[in-house]
Amino acid sequence: MKKIIKGLLATSAGLCSSIALSTSIIVVTHGQANDPFWSVVKNGVELAAEHTGADVDYRAPETFDMVAMSQLIDAAVNQEPDGLVVSIPDADALGPSIRRAVNAGIPVISINAGSDVSKSLGALLHIGQEEYDAGKVAGEKLKAMGGKKGICVNQEVGNVSLDQRCAGFTEGFGGNVSILPTSNDPSEIESKVRAALDSNPDVDTIMALGASTAGEPTVAAVKSLGLSGDVKVASFDLSADFLKAIVDGDATFAIDQQQFLQGYMAVDFLALNGEYGLMPGGNVPSGPNLITADKAAQVIDLSAKGIR
Repeated sequence: MKKIIKGLLATSAGLCSSIALSTSIIVVTHGQANDPFWSVVKNGVELAAEHTGADVDYRAPETFDMVAMSQLIDAAVNQEPDGLVVSIPDADALGPSIRRAVNAGIPVISINAGSDVSKSLGALLHIGQEEYDAGKVAGEKLKAMGGKKGICVNQEVGNVSLDQRCAGFTEGFGGNVSILPTSNDPSEIESKVRAALDSNPDVDTIMALGASTAGEPTVAAVKSLGLSGDVKVASFDLSADFLKAIVDGDATFAIDQQQFLQGYMAVDFLALNGEYGLMPGGNVPSGPNLITADKAAQVIDLSAKGIR
């Protein structure tokens, strides 16, 4: 995997070595750059900017706020960049602003969230994973491992992508799933997971929707109750500590959507488009990739470095 990533980045850097420094790209996502997941996206964005020579600006609202995000997109459109990258967690809220960019002739690529609406809003393509399908794969895997009753920990209810993950997990698992709504506060998540397990001892499976935000505190809650091994914990996305929990047997697997590639490829594609008119002919699936104990050790170092 390391060789594949290095080869991809080296090839891309070579293709883009002559792109003009004046190429301007604005990235607007719903995730803050200090969030462990989105910091990896930003790392990909910044490396692509370095490789292509493009002038790239990463922006996000201070919290999960669709009004603020739509305003950021509008402000980006007013600057008339050569390309715009957006995530689309709420098409109803963000659609008008994205269409405004498209109508202004700005090439748009969506990443991470919005694969189902990207094309209808006028984006050239989407880079990410099909969240419902990824959740279904996870549910089927956990059911095959003997899971009977599950919880889906959702730290951003209303974020369409996370809601799709829970819905897919519920179908794949066989339907016996409760949604546990929380905030992004790890201490709150740990407390709520512990309370849910205390009140319902039949729960044997927990699906978290973000490794650092929800996966790690879920593992901590399960361990604090002495239920490691009895309650299976899985998570979307990666963090070094959650990967270590997989290696140690305190978690079962993580679903890697390779968000570094989402940030890197979106900038790379728009830079190539601005210089040469090049663009892939369809969406790019960056995941899902199931990271189990046999793979986790290989990925820990890259996760700690902000690449995986």
